[in-house]
Amino acid sequence: MSPGTGEVYRIHWLPGTDLLHGTCHCGAQHTADDPVRMWEWMLAHPEGHDSEEAVR
Repeated sequence: MSPGTGEVYRIHWLPGTDLLHGTCHCGAQHTADDPVRMWEWMLAHPEGHDSEEAVR
């Protein structure tokens, strides 16, 4: 078993909507309606994780 990176990514579905709310290991947050776009945003760290850009 390989050692983990210690990075935690969280994605939550917002009940009653088609939206996902994600929190990167750096603390940046983002909302999207497409799971692929959400993971692309997460894995692009730190690109797009500025406070003004991140919450959409």
